[in-house]
Amino acid sequence: MNAIGTIDRPHTHDPQKQDLMPTTTSEPSGSATPDVTITGANASRQNRTREMQLIPEALARAHMHERLREAEAERRAVRLVTARRMQRRAERASMRARRALAMAVMN
Repeated sequence: MNAIGTIDRPHTHDPQKQDLMPTTTSEPSGSATPDVTITGANASRQNRTREMQLIPEALARAHMHERLREAEAERRAVRLVTARRMQRRAERASMRARRALAMAVMN
C-alpha cells in the first residue's frame, strides 16, 4: 500500500476535501505541535475509504494463504517421511533376498 496520507488526513484528489497543512516559521520542521484546525478529521474517521473497508478481507486472504502454505509444507513432510519408511523397508527386503541368495549358493 503506497497511498500518501494518514487516517486523520487521507490523500485525496478533490481540492475541497483536502486539509491545508498549517505552516509556521516559529516552529522547526517536524515539531510535534498539534494542528490548529482539522476540518475533515471527524468526517474521515466516520466515512472510511473503500480501501480501509477491504483491509479485513485482505488480512483474511493473507491468513488463508499462509494456512494453505503451511498445509502444503505439512503434506510434503508427511510424504517425505512415508517415502523414507518405504525406502528402509525395501532396503531390508533387498538385504534378506541377498542373504537368502548367498545361503542358497553356499549350500
